[in-house]
Amino acid sequence: CKTDFCSMPSFKELDSSVDGDNNKLAYCVTDVPPWYLCIILGIQHCLTAFGGIIAIPLILSQGLCLQHDGLTQSHLISTIFFVSGVCTLLQVTFGIRLPILQGGTFTLLAPSMAMLSMPEWTCPAWTQNASLVNTTSTEFTDVWQSRMRALQGSIMVGSLFQVFVGFSGLIGLFMRFIGPLTIAPTISLIGLSLFDSAGTSAGNHWGISTMTTALIILFSQYLRHIPVPFPTYSKDKKLHTSRVYVFQILPVLLGITLSWLICYILTTYNVLPAEPDRYGYLARTDLKGDVMSQAPWFIVPYPGQWGMPTVSLAGVVGILAGVISSMIESVGDYHACARLSGAPPPPKHAINRGIGIEGIGCLLAGAWGTGNGTTSYSENVGALGITKVGSRMVIVASGVLMVVMGVFGKVGAIFTTIPSPVVGGMFMVMFGVISAAGVSNLQYADMNSSRNIFIFGFSMFSGLVIPNWILKNPKAIATGVVELDQVLQVLLTTSMFVGGFFGFILDNTIPGSKHERGILAWNKAHEDDFSNTLESGEVYSLPLGISSYLSSSSWLRYIPFCPPGVPSSVEGCETDTNSLEPKQPLGQPEPAQIIVGVAL
Repeated sequence: CKTDFCSMPSFKELDSSVDGDNNKLAYCVTDVPPWYLCIILGIQHCLTAFGGIIAIPLILSQGLCLQHDGLTQSHLISTIFFVSGVCTLLQVTFGIRLPILQGGTFTLLAPSMAMLSMPEWTCPAWTQNASLVNTTSTEFTDVWQSRMRALQGSIMVGSLFQVFVGFSGLIGLFMRFIGPLTIAPTISLIGLSLFDSAGTSAGNHWGISTMTTALIILFSQYLRHIPVPFPTYSKDKKLHTSRVYVFQILPVLLGITLSWLICYILTTYNVLPAEPDRYGYLARTDLKGDVMSQAPWFIVPYPGQWGMPTVSLAGVVGILAGVISSMIESVGDYHACARLSGAPPPPKHAINRGIGIEGIGCLLAGAWGTGNGTTSYSENVGALGITKVGSRMVIVASGVLMVVMGVFGKVGAIFTTIPSPVVGGMFMVMFGVISAAGVSNLQYADMNSSRNIFIFGFSMFSGLVIPNWILKNPKAIATGVVELDQVLQVLLTTSMFVGGFFGFILDNTIPGSKHERGILAWNKAHEDDFSNTLESGEVYSLPLGISSYLSSSSWLRYIPFCPPGVPSSVEGCETDTNSLEPKQPLGQPEPAQIIVGVAL
């Protein structure tokens, strides 16, 4: 009894190439490609995610007073790589079991920055001056570690809520009341609220940042359908030329690398100013040159490496707003990933398990001290449609590679040498795409309705106005209860919470049909009609025979994250041993062609 997910007609893959033949998957979710292909494609997934992963520590370093401490920044980058790898392995093995990568989340970044902007956590003036900062002093260490410990405690407590919602099955109840008009302003305001960070980094040298942005736009939009010929070798065709869509696969990496190289050349020939007080100085690549020599070759991140985490009510409540947004976003990623990897739509027990494992991932990220949590990466879901390899073994390889990158301290040190304007140019594109991704959820709602236009417009505008005013008037909130003042300060300075709150309240109280609100179209896009099929059991069942054991106990079947009983069609069905062997379907891309596509 053999299941060929690749040829199942009910699942449509994303068009990512001009040729119609490219819509066929080379490897599906349960296939195991050759080991060398797993490694090479795993590297490509790491490179696809690295922009978002390294952006988070670089932004957090501003709130943690670490702008001038490159060595600590490199430790944070190594830690977030390590934890992302561990969480990816947990998700693929025991969570949703789809080829989906885990990494840092921008939904927790907004409340984290709001928490660090509170008066008691404002950075001392002397930490902003590079000449006054002694990174080895006890005073400086206490400044940034106290802020990190406060973040850690809030994230760990907030993640327990996600663990509970996931493993209890309450995510279905949440999704019943949350529609496009709640999700659109919430996700959009994540990107819009970070405009100050993007402007600050890009403004250090607008020429370099503009060049970085222009290169990323050129590669990702104008050149994405232009193939580049590369010499390849195979046993059948010997030495021949293959066309590879390099610009479509790695636009961000190519843009950053090219701008980084140009900055290095301009620094070598002293075209960029060498005086710290002159404009453009921060575009030099030698500002953190000593970081590479100081960083250890090997570093093993461990829980509590910055000290014992502390907990504040304001921080926990703010993080909860980000956790809820992260859960909603991940449910959408699960369905998109299933379509692109040739798998049936994820059943409820798999979604519950995935959300619960993500909560455990946030708990681990808080314990290790990344200053952030973890979530499913939409960028890597899109990469599945480009490479046409949907095997989860590739993501297992990615997880192992990220753990290895986190252990090698020099890797994190390399990323800290990226000039600030280059990072700003990347932020310009990345945050813009996040904002647009939120707006794209409105496709499910009837935007010809004045009701929906009002709800979205008011939610977006309120999410910008209220936090901006509170930041300018931090002493305006004075209820007489210090803890309540702190909670309101964090919530009302978190744009995504303000916008999402108004969107949720108005969408659920103003009269409107389910069709008008977009609920029907939203549910149709996330339906799981195939959740009880044999194919679903093969994809989403737990490994090591755990599913069989759970199914044998009648009472365990009612636990929300446990798979239901095995369908009767399994009985007497002969196991296809070839499904675990490396295979190359006829008429599909050769491994050599796929390798060339990610070799750069």
